[in-house]
Amino acid sequence: MVAEESPRVVRCGGSALNFRRAVFSADSKYISCVSGDFIKVYSTATEECVHILHGHKNLVTGIQLNPNNHLQLYSCSFDGTIKLWDYTDGILIKTFVVGQKLHALFLVASAPDSVFVTITKEEPDVFQLVSVKLPKSSSQEIQATEISFVLDYINQSPKCVAFGNEGEYVAAVRDFYLSVYFLKRKTTSRFTLSSSKNKKNAKNNFTCVACHPKEDCIASGHLDGKIRLWRNFDDEKKYTYTCLHWHHDIVMDLAFSVTGTSLLSGGRESVLVEWRDTMEKNKEFLPRLGATIEHISVSPAGDFFCTSHSDNKMTIIHRNLEASAVIQGLVKDRNIFTGLMVDPRTKALVLNGKPGHLQFYSLQSDKQLYNLDIIQQEYINDYGLIQIELRKAAFGCFGNWLATVEQRQEKETEPELQMKLWTYNKKTQGFVLNTKISMPHEDQITALCFCNAERSDSPTLVTASKDGHFKVWILTDDSDIYRKAVGWTCDFVGSYHKYQATNCCFCEDGSLLAVSFEEIVTIWDSETWELKCTFCQRAGKIRHLCFGKLTCSKYLVGTTENGILCCWNLLSCALEWSTKLNVSIMEADPQSENIAAVSWSSVGSDLFVFKPSEPRPLYVQKNISTEQVQWGVFVPRDVPESFTSEAYQWLNRSQFYFLTQSQSLLTFSTKSPEEKLTPTSKQLLAEESLPTTPFYFILGKHRQQQDEKSHEVSEDELVQLPVTENIPAVNELLHTPAHVLPSASFLCSLFVNSLLLSKETRSAEEVPDDVDMEEEKDSDNSDEENTFTEKVQDIKHMDVGEDIIHQLSKSEEKELRKLRKVDYSWISAL
Repeated sequence: MVAEESPRVVRCGGSALNFRRAVFSADSKYISCVSGDFIKVYSTATEECVHILHGHKNLVTGIQLNPNNHLQLYSCSFDGTIKLWDYTDGILIKTFVVGQKLHALFLVASAPDSVFVTITKEEPDVFQLVSVKLPKSSSQEIQATEISFVLDYINQSPKCVAFGNEGEYVAAVRDFYLSVYFLKRKTTSRFTLSSSKNKKNAKNNFTCVACHPKEDCIASGHLDGKIRLWRNFDDEKKYTYTCLHWHHDIVMDLAFSVTGTSLLSGGRESVLVEWRDTMEKNKEFLPRLGATIEHISVSPAGDFFCTSHSDNKMTIIHRNLEASAVIQGLVKDRNIFTGLMVDPRTKALVLNGKPGHLQFYSLQSDKQLYNLDIIQQEYINDYGLIQIELRKAAFGCFGNWLATVEQRQEKETEPELQMKLWTYNKKTQGFVLNTKISMPHEDQITALCFCNAERSDSPTLVTASKDGHFKVWILTDDSDIYRKAVGWTCDFVGSYHKYQATNCCFCEDGSLLAVSFEEIVTIWDSETWELKCTFCQRAGKIRHLCFGKLTCSKYLVGTTENGILCCWNLLSCALEWSTKLNVSIMEADPQSENIAAVSWSSVGSDLFVFKPSEPRPLYVQKNISTEQVQWGVFVPRDVPESFTSEAYQWLNRSQFYFLTQSQSLLTFSTKSPEEKLTPTSKQLLAEESLPTTPFYFILGKHRQQQDEKSHEVSEDELVQLPVTENIPAVNELLHTPAHVLPSASFLCSLFVNSLLLSKETRSAEEVPDDVDMEEEKDSDNSDEENTFTEKVQDIKHMDVGEDIIHQLSKSEEKELRKLRKVDYSWISAL
């Protein structure tokens, strides 16, 4: 018996797509990008991920096309290896072990047996550019130990190193220095900009560099938004530079076109600027790209550009500066105020996305489904401006309602609050704003929750605030003489000794509401809003609060800021048990009685899974992350797992996802989502993503289904059917121009007759054409009754390998004579 594989913590997608520049294929059909420990290959036409290249054991830091084979791709990683891939088939070809941490990768066509990488020196924050000789060998893994020094004191970012004029020189920038190394002469020229603090030279720092592919010209970007074009840099005394200035802030990246006639630049303005002939007056713009441009790539064919953005997005842009495709990953916001939620309808992960938006992210396909604009205001990218922030969100009534809270707070004034209620519209398949409530509370809202009980007659929403109140909002009729409508209104306001309300939650059947006021937990009847009982632990403010599910619905679990985990029994109104545990997040599984609690210490984050009825945990996993876990959520499975071990049965119905401080999305699984993709499924995915012709849908899929069915039929049941490609009538129908075809009524009978089963028989030849039709009519009925039984007997006794002469009935002979009289002369006239 095979031992059951134990689940482990794996990265479940959502990795950064904008960590490095994307790389186009030679024909521009595919684009590859770094994504954590993996490399993802997307179709530029459909935006679908067609391959995931996994083999590195640490963060991938660079990818480049093989200049000697356009179907291959090189990659480097922090694991100290350089790997060669066949990215069209998703196959790893070779692994070159360098043994040092690799930060960037560069390839030059003039050096086919070497690659250039950035490595770390012994001193911190000091990097070197070196050349690595790739030995030729037939083995899968090769040691690459021949390393040659090229440049010292460079920046680790690949945007700060560039090769120019077909690999004759390499330029590197750092701080206020530009270094140019000539590979053939093996000489170095260095240039320095002023670093004085006066107004003129305040922001001369280099930020990126690009080299002209055909000429001796270097473009450098700077912190003040200027672009400098350097020429005659082979002489440190005669060098010159000219300035281009449009960006008002830092220039994030530069890239020359393939021919070198244009220079592309991007920055925080979210605008792609094309400098035609590298002149100030000849510039074109592609504005409103949505977020800061961090990287710019150019396809080898020169027909596409690609910009990588700070919101984890790649925009594929046509040569005429028109966006043709957008590949959106999980948006990494600075602050995840809303936490992790699950859309009950789509099972998508929902959290803060772009500023003022909620993003709906598919965990199965690792792809963003859509963004919901909550604030509905234009975002102004200014660090000194106080923005409106989306602070809270909650789903209710099985995904029919969504509540959101916006907040904007000046330093010395009261907060500006707005709560919005959204209803799901089945026609548009999206959420539509229903009610907008200004200043629902006088202070910051700390929690909100819906009553999701099945027996609930009308939707109910509860909000808790630092103003010392919790409010109950219900859905009421808001119709007038002009329209029928519903809206939300406040039904009840509760408080407890003017303490701040910090948490709120409903029990499973909706009969009780728990609201925490600092250190005290209050229980309210949801029918009369009468206070039933209170729990006071005096162990600090309540941090989390949740009811038990199913058989544990009589328990209420809470955590405090002083590191105490408490469980109260609602029947006895007493403390059931408590333990010392510094819980940072606590989530209840909606499909079972299990509750997951993650604690944080200086060593890392630990996971505890328990049932409220038992103080002993069901599962303990130490150090699930070296970072602090900020949010977590249970996602119900479409297909339940079948873990037999008692320790892992809590994963059978739901899957636990959690988000770390660096916004890495992790989960528990036996395999990562990328490893679950078999080569066959990858190939099928690639085939589905490629464009197909209409005839492929008509004939191609039908033929595949026929082939699959033919393999399933046994030899005893095999029946020979006509193949469409061997029928002359079908061939003529498909290959004849439409304007010379006869009428459709004539073609219909011809086409149907061509599909009939026919055999060469002696009886058909012996029957004369002038048979008396009246005699046949008398025997037609009896013949038709016996036709079906004759066919069944013939098929049962038929040998597939022999030619069987079948005796036709009179009705079949009659049909054959009708076919002879059909006029096919129109075909010969074509």
